[in-house]
Amino acid sequence: MQRILGYMRKAIHEFDLIQDGDKIAVGVSGGKDSIVLLRGLVLLKRFIGIDYEVIAITLDPGFQGVWTDYGPVEQMCHELGIEYIVKRTKIGEIVFDVRKEPNPCSLCARMRRGALHEAAKEYQCNKIALGHHYNDVVETFVMNLFIEGRLGCFAPKSYLSKRDLWMIRPLVFAPEKDIQKVVRKHEFPIVKSKCPADGYTSRQKTKEFLHQREREDCGFTYRLFGALRRSGLDGWGFPEKK
Repeated sequence: MQRILGYMRKAIHEFDLIQDGDKIAVGVSGGKDSIVLLRGLVLLKRFIGIDYEVIAITLDPGFQGVWTDYGPVEQMCHELGIEYIVKRTKIGEIVFDVRKEPNPCSLCARMRRGALHEAAKEYQCNKIALGHHYNDVVETFVMNLFIEGRLGCFAPKSYLSKRDLWMIRPLVFAPEKDIQKVVRKHEFPIVKSKCPADGYTSRQKTKEFLHQREREDCGFTYRLFGALRRSGLDGWGFPEKK
């Protein structure tokens, strides 16, 4: 976990993600990334020298008309001493049953973002933390290039002016393999997604493409990440030296 905390600390300082007095809503899906993010933010608060508050918010999409049991996550939050909120939604029903979206990920993501923004404001948070990691950054960069035909990626932090909220991503320097190792080592509670499209998305195909390229050309992913940082696109530039 120390290595993950190092990655998070680096991102927080380089991109100025957290300040004194922040109340941060961590979007917790129940998957490995959001669970590690949540624990990391709670642990970092003890020694990073920034005074902030953390709460956890889960949006249950209600896939296939069934509510998910987040009991293990609730127990973890109780042990960490933080507030945990579960919002039951009909996102799954709308996306798959009503709209019958052939490519459901985009609509689902927009609806989940909107619901998370509303929940964060309801609990007086000024920031939302998401669990996107290093590999998510590279995958998004590649997807935007080859699927949408543009250069760009999500930002390490972004301001949502309509909501007066900051979106931050403290795990962007943490490789997925290191997150997986931590979860296995410490046996963190993971709630598996019940999404019908899980494993059949464009992101999964991109992940497999990058994995193959990395096997054939070691350092391929690292160079793509470096190219994004050197470009300075979407807030990814290196901090100015003083």
